[in-house]
Amino acid sequence: MELEKYRLYSEAARGIRKAPLVFRGARVFMAHTGEFVQGNVAVADGIILGVGDYSGEEEIDLTGKYLCPGFIDSHLHLESTLVTPGELIRQAACCGTTTFIVDPHESANVSGSDGIDYILKQTEDAPANVFVMMPSCVPATHVDDNGCTLTAGRMKSYVEHPRVLGLGEVMDAASVINGSVSMHEKLALFEKRVKDGHAPFLSPGDLAAYALAGISTDHECVDYEYAMAECRNGMYVLIREGSAARNLEAIVSGIVSSRTDTSFFCFCTDDKHIEEIKREGHINYNIKRAVQLGLPVEKALKMATIQAARCYGLSGLGAVAPGYQADLVVLDDLEELNVLEVYHKGRRILPDEKAGIAACPPGLKNTVHLKNFSMERLKLRHEGGRAHVIRMIQGQIVTEDLYEEVPFQETEGERLFVPEGDYLKIAAVERHKGTGKTGTGIVKGFGLKGGAVASSVSHDSHNLIVIGDNDRDMYLAVQELARTQGGYTLVENGRVYETLPLPVMGLMSDAGYETVNSLLKRMIARAHEMGIPEGFDPFITLSFMALPVIPEIRITPRGVYLAKEDRILETPFEQKKAE
Repeated sequence: MELEKYRLYSEAARGIRKAPLVFRGARVFMAHTGEFVQGNVAVADGIILGVGDYSGEEEIDLTGKYLCPGFIDSHLHLESTLVTPGELIRQAACCGTTTFIVDPHESANVSGSDGIDYILKQTEDAPANVFVMMPSCVPATHVDDNGCTLTAGRMKSYVEHPRVLGLGEVMDAASVINGSVSMHEKLALFEKRVKDGHAPFLSPGDLAAYALAGISTDHECVDYEYAMAECRNGMYVLIREGSAARNLEAIVSGIVSSRTDTSFFCFCTDDKHIEEIKREGHINYNIKRAVQLGLPVEKALKMATIQAARCYGLSGLGAVAPGYQADLVVLDDLEELNVLEVYHKGRRILPDEKAGIAACPPGLKNTVHLKNFSMERLKLRHEGGRAHVIRMIQGQIVTEDLYEEVPFQETEGERLFVPEGDYLKIAAVERHKGTGKTGTGIVKGFGLKGGAVASSVSHDSHNLIVIGDNDRDMYLAVQELARTQGGYTLVENGRVYETLPLPVMGLMSDAGYETVNSLLKRMIARAHEMGIPEGFDPFITLSFMALPVIPEIRITPRGVYLAKEDRILETPFEQKKAE
């Protein structure tokens, strides 16, 4: 800060002159000490000068209200909200989230560095602080069929970018632990920077080796016990509450019952639909839900603010204190925690102000390339005996590998698996290079009757994924996504019920969040009417069934994949290994 400016700020901080802006009369949350104090907050040029007995040239009366630092989402994928980045930022910012730690690996898996550049450009003028973690696993594993490969060499040009904080979630834990050269080149590139983890269910020794590599966060904890194991290894736990993965209750309940120190816990959404953000909120929802579970509000607010800022080295964010950026949230009380107003750099974010939708480069559209795909590729020959079945679990993205007898039918001399009862068919179709690869498997727990659901959002390689109770509707759903160049579609009894086109890399819509929200709400409601349990988000849950870094069993264009054994089954009827 230049000396003349500091002198002016100093005089205002000491009460010698009026501050340009003062928030008056609120109970202010002091993140450093975890307490509320009555006072006025002085601001100049988007910087906080002090908290005390101030008067200002402009004053905003907050008598009877609470003033907190802006909330921080410690890990999210903008693409998973289905709208363009600027729209998501504005909607979430109105919920009090003023800082976003973004991992653009969805875009990178489809379009490489062009996808990363798109995210950076689309967020550079957003009314919030948007930082990027460089995608570490593109592709996620050696069994993935994605659109691009991102090596350490290709990452170098981003290392000094002012909004790139470090290395994004390292999903290929085995490459870290076993000392893969290519992986450790990426880790070395960000040696003195934060490195995000993605490490569900590692053994104690493997978790220690993972942390030894310098990985300092993880958002994949689904229970309190594993969260504590990570904290004991010096890692921050980013408690996730999104659309498909809802881990907050399990972890926070453990924290409350055990009276755990929360210093190494933060909040994140990871993947959350715009429709759900509009309905229940963003990080403010995480805070409110944690408080409902018994966590003191002061601890919840620290997790959403200063602790996340410390985790990512954001020294000027996360607190209401001198020299900090004036990102502020006004709350009505400490029970309902309703967000009344939000300020970024001292300027109010207006809830009815719409974000402009910037044009998408032509090269990021028309990314669905199918070749030689036919209904024949959806056939699954029943080879007798039991089969590996993907059991989907409500409120989670982990799956269970069942080994069960499944229904079949003799058709024209072929013995084929046929969906029946709770057993459905699932398929993944390669869509980046037109290879024609199609993997088919059996799934249980999704409940769909009389149709098919399909998506081009299919983590993390984003091939086409479809689930249904008959081949005709599954085939129609895949063809519909080829027609729209990506999206979500719901097919019922031989006709397309509705489609949400996602033409930007097959991941996002540029039609505006109102259109997305309206279509998605109608499609989700109809999917539940068709038998999908309320505990599932039909589309987000489906999108994770292809992610091979999550236990236990997945579907890929190469076939059914067993995550713990790191192998593709030649057929789902392959004999199960002895436990």
